[in-house]
Amino acid sequence: MDDEHGGELIYGNPLAGPADVAGWRLEGEASITFPNGRMRIENLRDPGEGQSANLVFWCPEDFPDGIEITWDFWPVREPGLCILFFAARGQGGEDLFSPRLAARAGRYEQYHHGDIDALHLSYFRRKAPSERAFHTCNLRKSYGFHLAAQGADPLPSVVDADPPYAIRLVKRGPLVEFAIRDLPVLRWVDDGTSYGPVLGGGRIGFRQMAPLIGEYANLRIRKLTAEAPSAQR
Repeated sequence: MDDEHGGELIYGNPLAGPADVAGWRLEGEASITFPNGRMRIENLRDPGEGQSANLVFWCPEDFPDGIEITWDFWPVREPGLCILFFAARGQGGEDLFSPRLAARAGRYEQYHHGDIDALHLSYFRRKAPSERAFHTCNLRKSYGFHLAAQGADPLPSVVDADPPYAIRLVKRGPLVEFAIRDLPVLRWVDDGTSYGPVLGGGRIGFRQMAPLIGEYANLRIRKLTAEAPSAQR
């Protein structure tokens, strides 16, 4: 099946009920519910516990390089922060879920200074006072905590939000592009040397920082063709 951008749909998930996330892997503690027919993620631990209160919820599929990732997002409660991890795997090329890798439980340092490589795009950054005062989206590359690109975040605070917000992320070789409601937010081309080799395929996962509540639906991953346009032009 091809979409308007010429990409073959290789994974589609409405995230509408518990059966849709059977096999997903939760690192950290969270309540995963579907009160509105879409996936709601809510941290279960006290935000005062800091990084120990946070989580990552991994899709069970291992995706190739050259993909477009889209989903719909509803901010429900802030403060907090949302991240999508992508192109995630072990530093030695291991599958992210390999038992040879150290256990992870939602603490951020386990993901940027652990034994995995990944790209991580943070959006709806409403945790620290500085993030609430000046909204940005940040793309980082790990191993390490390298800020690769930054763009203005068009999402309003919860009180003014008019969701759903259609989110699109493209990862094709060294190129990463991110858009919200087709508005270009950031674009980055990895030179393959500044922050290590260009990453390929791997796992994707949703991360939240407590006490944020977010809802997600209509997750779709498309394999881009050589001629397909990217998320931004």
